[in-house]
Amino acid sequence: MAAAQGRSSDGTGGMDDVKDTQAKERGAGVPEVPPAFGSAVEALRNARLRPQVEVEPTPAPQRLAPYAYALEAVVLDGEQELADGRLVLLHDPAGHDAWHGTFRLVTLVRAELEPEMAADPLLPEVCWSWLTGALQSRGLTYGEPSGTVTRASSHYFGGLSERPAASQIEIRASWTPLEGLGGVPDTAAHLASWCDLLAQVGGLPPAAPGDGSVVTLPQRRGPQSR
Repeated sequence: MAAAQGRSSDGTGGMDDVKDTQAKERGAGVPEVPPAFGSAVEALRNARLRPQVEVEPTPAPQRLAPYAYALEAVVLDGEQELADGRLVLLHDPAGHDAWHGTFRLVTLVRAELEPEMAADPLLPEVCWSWLTGALQSRGLTYGEPSGTVTRASSHYFGGLSERPAASQIEIRASWTPLEGLGGVPDTAAHLASWCDLLAQVGGLPPAAPGDGSVVTLPQRRGPQSR
């Protein structure tokens, strides 16, 4: 697969910045981050991941849930970008009827396709099976999965006619992770599964079990609350 386009840009600021802004807007203090959400985010920040996938925190959406934390990633083969994506952890301590839980993971994954792969009529079903297979391969239990797989082609004309036609696959999905002790899901394992999906969409072979070359996320930013 060729390099994915439109990689998300990184942002700045952390939990203290969010609290300061909210305190000014509301004229009052901002509630502390729930322990379950704090533990889930800490697990994300300490996850050990395969080195071909570069992951870093990015500003999270503020209207989807009371608490949110987001990561963006790019799959690299040397200097070439093979795929990119974003993973968002949402938390509503009061629970959410549509989620059937208090946590939700939301993802976007993109990659450019070779022409012969883009023409495969079964490609959307295959890409969705990569997502569910990545979760199942790590023994993760989850519920309420939903999403879309979109295949798009671009053809260039006029002053751009010299560019070759390009095709891209995009996976948008969300699922509810099983909550463990203290109501905390195994977010590190879900992140590792998501990175497996990114790598597979980017055309990389699966990582060997117990691969000692995995690396730890840089800890630059804290969780965000609405």
